Amino acid sequence: MPVPVPRQRNVPVAETAHGGTGGDLTLLVIEDDPAGTFNVPGLLDTAGTRLRIRTARNLTEAERLLTDDVHCVLVDLALPGRTQDDELDLLKHVLRLAPRHAVLALTASGNAELAAEAVRVGAQDHLVREELDGRLLSRAVRYAVERKRADTAQVKLAESRLRAQENARLERGLLPNPLLEGSDLRFAARYRPGRSRALLGGDFYDTVRTADGTVHAMIGDVCGHGPDEAALGVELRIAWRALTFAGLCGDELLSTLQQVLEHERESEEIFATLCTVDIAPDGRRAGLCLAGHPAPLIARQGRAAQLLPYEDGGPALGLLPRARWPRRQVELGGSWSLMMYTDGLIEGRQGPDTKQRLGQDGMVQMINRQLAAGLDGEALLEAAVGEVRDLNGGDLTDDVAVLLLSRNGLRG
Repeated sequence: MPVPVPRQRNVPVAETAHGGTGGDLTLLVIEDDPAGTFNVPGLLDTAGTRLRIRTARNLTEAERLLTDDVHCVLVDLALPGRTQDDELDLLKHVLRLAPRHAVLALTASGNAELAAEAVRVGAQDHLVREELDGRLLSRAVRYAVERKRADTAQVKLAESRLRAQENARLERGLLPNPLLEGSDLRFAARYRPGRSRALLGGDFYDTVRTADGTVHAMIGDVCGHGPDEAALGVELRIAWRALTFAGLCGDELLSTLQQVLEHERESEEIFATLCTVDIAPDGRRAGLCLAGHPAPLIARQGRAAQLLPYEDGGPALGLLPRARWPRRQVELGGSWSLMMYTDGLIEGRQGPDTKQRLGQDGMVQMINRQLAAGLDGEALLEAAVGEVRDLNGGDLTDDVAVLLLSRNGLRG
């Protein structure tokens, strides 16, 4: 004969499925029938799942009994004297009260419209009072719990994808848009952050042309690889562009950037390397400043690529409070390509079976081979970054940024 549903105490977690009793489930029944007519013919289904039941007469009592060990909530909408709006309001209240729990709606036979509306507003399923038995209830609870888990996983996945899309749009917006209108120089760049699934790392670069026709280029590297370093790199890049348009150059510009770094960094251990180049309007000469950064590589028509002089460089930004960065004059010539890069390009291994780093000498040899093969511009940078990755035997752990400025084209 039907067994009245027991008014159970609060079930501890150790007695639930989370506590290791072999798949037991806890159901919270919310029904305000003073006669207590809700009955279940059996509480153990054929799969051996024990269904532990608590009951609450009202929402206040339900909130007290709705602990983390409850798997599902059954809302009785089948009582006489209610309108459909009242019944749905009760269900909506329960859904707000238990957003992480599976919810079942109990309706009377012949009320298909209410059952459909209950599922539409958020219940995982509905049951009919007149057809209810222990096996059906246990199965419905198990299915509702799994359906809720699947729904929750889908929501989290959608939220994760949305956040990833928003982050990608934000990071793409923070990448530089070179301003070279009116210049005869060609520009190319490649950027590959070391962080997994990121578009922006601690490396940064920029290129602008000022009103007097001078082309200014910069590349830098904030120590570290996380989002804080990426944010600091963006700040330094924007500051560099603003200071360059304001007319600063060389030591004056780098000294001001160091002040920006000192104010914006999270700790005094954070520093940044930087290389700046200002190319004269005629394109035949340039000023070079190095702040603890690798020297650029220049390839001139008919000559092997080589590194620009780097003996007169200064320290990285943020290391010495009153440092100076001398500006060195460099003759470029009539036809050339100038490649600026971060140390991620040279710190990979020379091969998958060795721990020896590629280094600047290895990079110069690699670029000369690629120039001899007729590569330049975008194709040259793509080949360079790809070969460095292949030599390393897989993805590089450091950020990589490479910038190429060319005049009159160049082929080896």
